[in-house]
Amino acid sequence: MILFGKPKNPEDVIYQAMAFFERNQPKAAITLFNQALKADPKNIQALYNKGLALNQIRKYQDAITSFDKVLEIKSDDAPSLNNRAIALGEMGNPEDAEKYYDKAIKADSKYATAYYNKGVLYDKIGKQEEALGILDEAIKIEPKNSSSRFYKGIVLGKLNRHEEALNCFTNICHAHPQHMDALFHKGIELAEIGKHKQAIEIFDKLLAKHKKNVNVTYAKSRSLAAVDQIDQSLELLKHAISQNRKVIKKWVEHEKIFDKLQDDERFKKIIK
Repeated sequence: MILFGKPKNPEDVIYQAMAFFERNQPKAAITLFNQALKADPKNIQALYNKGLALNQIRKYQDAITSFDKVLEIKSDDAPSLNNRAIALGEMGNPEDAEKYYDKAIKADSKYATAYYNKGVLYDKIGKQEEALGILDEAIKIEPKNSSSRFYKGIVLGKLNRHEEALNCFTNICHAHPQHMDALFHKGIELAEIGKHKQAIEIFDKLLAKHKKNVNVTYAKSRSLAAVDQIDQSLELLKHAISQNRKVIKKWVEHEKIFDKLQDDERFKKIIK
């Protein structure tokens, strides 16, 4: 598949492949990267970006093969080591994934992405305290990048360190006022420490822009129940369940705030 006629050299093919990749068409990009690699089998740019595209379509073993070819040429290529680790993690091999994140960090001690991804890996395998330490390293390297600070807030929330999590999300909202995910989690953490009225104000702001967002709808319903605005709470809960019954019912079952509604016939009807 060619955009503007037959390309004259591998660089032209790679350029067109990248256009597909950037438009979220990884399969078309892979086809073109393969064309470029037929002409130049050791082209690092084509090999690396082919690996990224293969990771994107979950062909992780093929992605590893592509990254390994880069590493045969340039053994200390931190991005290839990092993305090889991602593939290993997705294949259910966290031990080797950790080793390759460490190799990426050793190759480039200032490569914040590897620290971030290693922190995510630690969180996924239940090593939250270790995740916080490695995320802090990423934050030190790139203090203006919100991704590591945001994920740190998520991990702190999982550890029930809600005041610290709230501080993370508040700082992100101050630096990036349009960061809607951080604003949502700020609302969640306010609710976790019992400041439901402040949380509701945040959820109202979000729903003004994203009226059908089921997560925000449920969160507001939960906080409304906490402040005894039961009619409004049930109305929103009904709407949330209509959007995603299986998930919302599971959340309700584990939410103590709704315990006081167990004998309410309206509540029973909604969650039946």
